[in-house]
Amino acid sequence: MISQTAEYALRAVLYLARHQNGDPVSVETIADDLSMPRNYLSKTLHLLAKRGILTSARGPRGGFELAVPSDELSLFAIIEPFDELEGRSQCLLGRRECSDQAPCAAHHRWQRLAQRVSTFFRETTVEDLIAELSEPSGATAGHASRPG
Repeated sequence: MISQTAEYALRAVLYLARHQNGDPVSVETIADDLSMPRNYLSKTLHLLAKRGILTSARGPRGGFELAVPSDELSLFAIIEPFDELEGRSQCLLGRRECSDQAPCAAHHRWQRLAQRVSTFFRETTVEDLIAELSEPSGATAGHASRPG
């Protein structure tokens, strides 16, 4: 559904959100704790810092922190620098031309699903996922657990 780079970005941002204590977290710590390649993760996090999602500090006490509060940070903002979720021009079935006017067999069904996926990423915040992780059995307070 999303690229490995976008997945790494999302996992690292969730990690940072859960480990906020006022000190930046080093790339080495994040990479080790999440079993990710350090250099690849470093490039990914630096791009998120350029986009204003993270802040970075150099030096022995350097690292990364969230620049946006987790309850205001959508998943879309995190993965958008790496993956194009909307307006994909590539046909799911590989046709050279696929549009509303000349759809492939999957076009209309896929378009509806892609819109739902985009809505999920736009409307779900980092805090929403952290709340899910904090609740027993994945249910949020006051909400019944929904099949996924």
